[in-house]
Amino acid sequence: MGIEIDAIDERIIHRLTQDARHTSAPEIAEEVDVSAPTIRNRIRRLEEEGVIEGYHAQIDYEKLGGRLANLFFCTAVVTDRDRFAQRILDIPGVINIREVMSGEENLHVTVIATDTADIRRIAQEIAALGVDIDHEELLHQEHFQPYEPFGPDQPEMGAPVTGIADLSEDADLVELPVAENAAIAGKTIQTATEEGLITEDLLVISIEREDGANAETPAGHTTIQAGDVATLFSRTGIADEALRAFTEG
Repeated sequence: MGIEIDAIDERIIHRLTQDARHTSAPEIAEEVDVSAPTIRNRIRRLEEEGVIEGYHAQIDYEKLGGRLANLFFCTAVVTDRDRFAQRILDIPGVINIREVMSGEENLHVTVIATDTADIRRIAQEIAALGVDIDHEELLHQEHFQPYEPFGPDQPEMGAPVTGIADLSEDADLVELPVAENAAIAGKTIQTATEEGLITEDLLVISIEREDGANAETPAGHTTIQAGDVATLFSRTGIADEALRAFTEG
């Protein structure tokens, strides 16, 4: 089951996919008009939820001693597909395996070899595991790009505190500080929901602590404190009463 994300998460994913090495939290924050700690908290959440699984270098192995990249299209018993994939990964030279939801050619195995003899050696080790190699191809080049619907050509995001972003016709996203005497200050999200301060259509998607401490991903037991910077999202528009709960006593 997937997790809920918004336009800020989408932009983070787009920018990190585009160039994770040279992209900083402050750069993304400037683009989407939120604070850098908010972006860092969002990235941490995406990592913890398993959305961002890692940051990998894209290598041209041909430039490293003329190594060969080869793709094997293999068929394994469907019920044991994952087990076979793990065993194939242990073979020296195997760098990637895709498990495909099909009966035939359900494992796509990418290998790096020093020469054609090394490719044959890897093929023999795969076959020795009881996996059929249906055919193989030498890879020339791979091309990657970010998922464009998450990119900057989507609707603009509004400024924090001073403005609300229209993510769709009625959706609102706002980042605002919790006032010292706010009605919601000192209450858990569950309590605030039970008291009607947080309505069913309102989602607290992040909380940035005043002292710079990293807050946990908002949940029912999370306490909203005075001085927090809360990011709120609603697909139907945030009511004035909800905003006042965070900014007024």
